Amino acid sequence: QVRLEESGGGLVQAGGSLRLSCAASGSVFAINYMGWYRQAPGKQRELVARITSGGSTNYADSVKGRFTISMVNAKNTVDLQMNSLKPEDTAVYYCNALVSRGLELNAYWGQGTQVTVSS
Repeated sequence: QVRLEESGGGLVQAGGSLRLSCAASGSVFAINYMGWYRQAPGKQRELVARITSGGSTNYADSVKGRFTISMVNAKNTVDLQMNSLKPEDTAVYYCNALVSRGLELNAYWGQGTQVTVSS
């Protein structure tokens, strides 16, 4: 089993910055990728950013140029630096990881951390 522990959410004014961190622990044999999703009230969960173990990244169009994802492979951690935050970034942010164990692939989720951006 793999556990994802998130930290770093909170309340910030528009234009401000926050940094989210997620650490994977447990039976972490090989991480294919780690990423961040978010879900605002009344909306579907959406991908924010994702990074592979090789360092390839992809971002939602709405956060390109403002958010940066990074991963420290040796520590099985992924960070999301969020700058120039907007009220529409308000959501619960979830860490996600795809972990392989031999031929088996499993996706894991964190418990979520609230990010609130005030106008």
